[in-house]
Amino acid sequence: MNGVLYIVATPIGNLEDMTFRAVRILKEVDLIAAEDTRHSRKLISHFGITTPLTSYYDHNQSLKGEIILSALRDGKLVALITDAGTPCISDPGYQLVRDALSEGIKVVPVPGVSAVIAALSSAGLPTDSFIFSGFPPNKEGKRRVFLASLANEERTLVLYEAPHRLADTLEDISAIMGERQVVVARELTKLHEEFVVGRPLEVRDKILDGRERGEAVILISPADKVSVITDVLTVEEQLLAALAKGYSIKEVAALVAASTGQPRRELYAKTLMLRDRG
Repeated sequence: MNGVLYIVATPIGNLEDMTFRAVRILKEVDLIAAEDTRHSRKLISHFGITTPLTSYYDHNQSLKGEIILSALRDGKLVALITDAGTPCISDPGYQLVRDALSEGIKVVPVPGVSAVIAALSSAGLPTDSFIFSGFPPNKEGKRRVFLASLANEERTLVLYEAPHRLADTLEDISAIMGERQVVVARELTKLHEEFVVGRPLEVRDKILDGRERGEAVILISPADKVSVITDVLTVEEQLLAALAKGYSIKEVAALVAASTGQPRRELYAKTLMLRDRG
C-alpha cells in the first residue's frame, strides 16, 4: 500500500508561525525531504523533531525524486518542506507532487505561511483578484519583456525578487509600467519587517539603504488606461525607444510584442528597417 506525501509549510522568519499540525506531522513521518538540510536542521532541532532528513532541490530533484517516490511506494510517510514558507510556490516540489499523484499516491497539504499571501494581506492593494508571477528573469532585456507581458494586467501583480536585483527591477517597472503604486515587503515576520510604499523609483530610492536583506515581495497596483505607458505610444515609437536603450533586435521585437500583442516576426522586420534607416 502506498504511503502519503505531506506538503508542509514552515515559517518564513518568525518560528512562532509554525503550526501545531506541522510539528506533529514532521515528528510522525518516516522521512523529511528538505530544500537545504543544513537550514532545516535548525528548524527541526528547535521543535525537538528527530525524523531523518534528505535533500531535495533543483539540481538533484530527478535522482532524489525517484528515491522519495520509492519510499512512498513502500508505504512510507514523507514530508516535503522548503527553506521558508509553502513548498512548490517558486520552490522545488511540483514535479514530485505531479509524479506522486500520477502513481495514485496521496498528497496532503499542511498549510501555513506563504510570503505571497502575507504580503498581499497587508499591502493595501486590491485583493479580490491577483496574479503571482514568481521571480522575473535575471537579465534586463528579458526582465523588461516579462514585465511588458504583464503591463496591461488588471489584477494586482505579485512578484518575488532577490535583494541584489531589487533596485534594477523597480527601475524596469517604472520604465515599462509607469507611475503605478508599488509596495515592497521585506523581512516579513522578522524583527525588521517593513512595507515600502510609493511609485517605483520612489520605492527604489527608499530601499537603497545599504542593507542587503533577504528575498522581497513586490506588489504592483492593477493597470488602468492612465498607468500603461504603451497606450500613448505608437508601435514605431516603442520600437525606436527600445532601440535607443541598446536592446538587440530580438529583444526589441519581443518587448513590443508583449506590450502590443502584435506578431513578433512582423515587429522584428520593422525594427530592422528602423535601425537601417537610422
